[in-house]
Amino acid sequence: MDGVLIDVSGSYRDTVRRTAFLFLQGANAWDALPDPLFSLTDLAKVKQSGGLNNDWDLTYFVLKLLFSGIDCPDFPDAEDAWQTYRKAIARCDVSALPPLLTSSDSPLMSVFEKTGKPDHPFIRKMHTGDVGSGNIIKQIFQEVYLGRDLFESTYKIAAQKHMEEGYITREKLMVDKSFIAELARDNILALATGRPKAEAEYALDFFGLRKYFISIYTLDECLAEEEKIHRRKSLSVSLSKPHPWMLDAIAAENAHRVRQFFYVGDMPDDMLAAKNSTAGFKGIGLLCGAPDKAYLKKEFIRTGADYIIEDHQRIREIVGHPGSRFGGHSPPYDNLNP
Repeated sequence: MDGVLIDVSGSYRDTVRRTAFLFLQGANAWDALPDPLFSLTDLAKVKQSGGLNNDWDLTYFVLKLLFSGIDCPDFPDAEDAWQTYRKAIARCDVSALPPLLTSSDSPLMSVFEKTGKPDHPFIRKMHTGDVGSGNIIKQIFQEVYLGRDLFESTYKIAAQKHMEEGYITREKLMVDKSFIAELARDNILALATGRPKAEAEYALDFFGLRKYFISIYTLDECLAEEEKIHRRKSLSVSLSKPHPWMLDAIAAENAHRVRQFFYVGDMPDDMLAAKNSTAGFKGIGLLCGAPDKAYLKKEFIRTGADYIIEDHQRIREIVGHPGSRFGGHSPPYDNLNP
C-alpha cells in the first residue's frame, strides 16, 4: 500500500520525524534543534536497513539513535506514564544534537553506522504498552498522523502533543485509479500492508480503491495470528514483514484462481517476504517513490528482487505475461546506474 499505491512521504514518513521532534520538546536546548530534525532521504535509508516495516518501530529506533548522544540522567518512575515522560525529558540535555544533526546530509545513518542498534532504558520504557496505556511514543505518533479530532474519536482519550490537523490528510495516490481497474480486470489484486486495519480501510475508502482488492491483510491480522500462536504454542513471534505470513495467507485464499504470484513493494523487507514465501511470490521492487533510487536499487538486488522497476506501467508488462517475456531467465532490471 504505502510507497506503491499511496505516497506517504508527507504523512507516515513525516510523522516519524515530527514525533521525534515533539518527543524531545521540554528538554534542555530543545529550541536549538533544527526543524525538521533530519531529511526524509536520511530516514528512508534507515528504514531500508531492514526490520523496520512498521513506522511505530521506525520512530522508536530513530529515538534510540538520537538518545545515544543525549545526556539523560536516571529517570523518575511515576504512576502515570505521561508524568514519568515529562519529568524525565525535563532532565535531559539535547545540546549535542544540533551540531550532530547539521553535520552531514545523513546524520541518522552516521549514528547507525557507528552504534549499530543501540538501546536506551528511557526510550524503551516510553515504547511499552499501547496508546493510552503507557506507550508515549506511539501515542504522539498517532496524534500527529490522525490529527486531534480523529485521534480523540478513535482512542477516546485527549491528545497531549499535537492539536492540529492530521498528516493523514497529506496522502496522495501514486497511480491513476484507471490503472488499478485495468489490472483488476485480468488479475486477482490483494494487499499486504503494515498499516493497522482502520488506517488501511480509511485510505481505501478515501481513494475509492476497496472494490479492486479481493484480499486485504493488515497489522491487525498479523497480531491476531501471533496471539493464536502464543496461546497454542506459548511462542512469541512476529509475522509482520519481512515475515512472509501475509503473502502465504493471501496465496492460500486464492490458490485455486491464479497461476502465479507477484508482490510489488517499495522496501527491501518486501522483497525478503516474497523470496521467503512458500507460495513462490516474485518480488517486484518499485523505485519511483524513493528519495535515493540508486541506494534502494542496491538494496533490492541484495534482498533478491526478481524485478526492479521505475514506474507502475512496467507492472502490467510483468504480470500480463508471466513466464513468457523472460523465458525463465533472470529478468532485466530497469536501467538505473547503481
